Amino acid sequence: MSFVIGTAGHIDHGKSTLITALTGIDPDRLAEEKRRGMTIDLGFAHLELPSGLEVGVVDVPGHARFIRNMLAGVHGLDAVILVVAADEGVRPQTLEHLQIIDLLEVPSGLVALTKIDLVEADWQQMVTSEVVSTLEKSVLSGARIVPVSAVTRQGLDELLAALDGILAGAKERVDLGRARLPIDRAFTMSGFGTVLTGTLVDGVLSVGDELEMVPQGRTVRVRGLQQHGRKVDVASPGGRLAVNVTGVEKDEVARGDVLAPPGTLSSTRRLDAMVRVLADSPRSLRHGASLTLHTGTVEIGCRAILLEKDSIEPGAQGWVQLYLERPVAARADDRFVLRMPSPSLTLAGGRFADVAPRKHPRHDAAVRESLERRAAGSVLAEELRKYPRGVTVASLLKATLSMEADADTLGARRINDWLWASEHWRALSQRITDELAAYHAAHPLRPGMPREEMRSRSGLPPAAFAAALRGLIDDGTLQERDGEVALPSHHVAMESGEGPASRLVEELARDRFAPPSLVEAMQRSGAGVEVVRALERRGDLVRLSDEVAFTREAYADAVALVKEMVETQGPITVAQLRDRMGASRRPVLALLEHLDAQRITRRVGDARVLR
Repeated sequence: MSFVIGTAGHIDHGKSTLITALTGIDPDRLAEEKRRGMTIDLGFAHLELPSGLEVGVVDVPGHARFIRNMLAGVHGLDAVILVVAADEGVRPQTLEHLQIIDLLEVPSGLVALTKIDLVEADWQQMVTSEVVSTLEKSVLSGARIVPVSAVTRQGLDELLAALDGILAGAKERVDLGRARLPIDRAFTMSGFGTVLTGTLVDGVLSVGDELEMVPQGRTVRVRGLQQHGRKVDVASPGGRLAVNVTGVEKDEVARGDVLAPPGTLSSTRRLDAMVRVLADSPRSLRHGASLTLHTGTVEIGCRAILLEKDSIEPGAQGWVQLYLERPVAARADDRFVLRMPSPSLTLAGGRFADVAPRKHPRHDAAVRESLERRAAGSVLAEELRKYPRGVTVASLLKATLSMEADADTLGARRINDWLWASEHWRALSQRITDELAAYHAAHPLRPGMPREEMRSRSGLPPAAFAAALRGLIDDGTLQERDGEVALPSHHVAMESGEGPASRLVEELARDRFAPPSLVEAMQRSGAGVEVVRALERRGDLVRLSDEVAFTREAYADAVALVKEMVETQGPITVAQLRDRMGASRRPVLALLEHLDAQRITRRVGDARVLR
């Protein structure tokens, strides 16, 4: 088990010096940082606490100009050390960093009151009181304040013991089975190639794993792993990690890209979120505002669409949809910060509720209720409600980063790999039932609607329709025979007595081997096309061609006659059969061509033989 802690605080309050004193590692790695004596970008170190717990450390810059780098470093922390210099006290970046810690809901932390070797006891006490007052309404309210000096090493043991204490109660990272590594640094190491670093969340990484870099879509392979300066074969969630990869060059990687197993993490340009505006913000969050979004290690411009009001005032919260300048990788429940680009200030923050939302109408109560259910934990159920035409289990799990076992708890209608929310399944079933009822009323002599016509009317894609049809058949809602779909209650009922069907059969039976043309018989009997099809399906007549039809009895006798002639005299011609049947050439030729198609006879020259 490992954890990640980070620093926060104003420039020149001794964050990097403190980390060097605690770990023996100077987190300032850039030549410019050495020259200027100022942290510019993220720095990294690691230490072992008195309990033996290994901890990764992220050191952040304190200058306001580098707040974007600070924000990339404080995501995913288990605890924070807020550094306040005893000789200066609370300063502007102390306050802004504290606001960010508060918005990101860093679970625990403490205050390191540095440079105590430079001040008198009464001054130190005054600054301590100031810090306590500053923390009162923040997530660090009541946090322990440890006076330290990196120069004399006074208080360092107490600081390490205090870190041990707060991490002892920290929750171990849950392995969701879908590793994510938001990349905060990329560099090239001689003899190894590209190395990517970040804090591992949500799953395990192993040497040899194939990963996808989202949102780029590029595939890489893990060549090696290093955690806390040591090579490892497997890395668990919750630690700082250096990943040596093949398949990508350093210049092809951007801070904010995320490594994940292929197909487990999608990119998005829309995000639904509950946002809270800082209570001491000088501005409200207005509908349509152009802002900068910070989440994970990514920084990106966005537009805020307020879903309920025209503005969210300081100290208030509300639902928003953020529309991004370009796609990013994000997960529901990820925390974020919103900043104004000009004037530069931290405005608000919150958690994502939906990372693949549709565009919403504003002031829609149903949208708000759905988001509230998501926020309360019904993520899978609310995601499923977005797909009235059904969704595959794999797609649903990918969209929510959930486990397959979670899908079994939904109470949804599942057919093989497809899922429908209960209300969508009921609506689909009712719609198809209504369509079939109307079809049966319009075509009572047809056994059912052709399957493909039903698919078109259902509005479902082919794969979803196949699953839905199977489910509706299993439910007893409909039945399928010979490619036609019908309600179980539907039966083809031909009229009895002297109706068109009976008259048509009588017309064809008058001269059984030389009936009138089918068109003529239909005209005389008053039978329409539907009647002919119904009689044909029932077997009362056999259509030999578009123009010729025999009654069932006449067809059976004609087949028997053909077989008897061939068996007794060998191959027969059209003329021979015509003479025996006492018919014209037209029905005889139609009969033999039909028998050829039915593979009863076979043509050899001008004659027929039995197959």
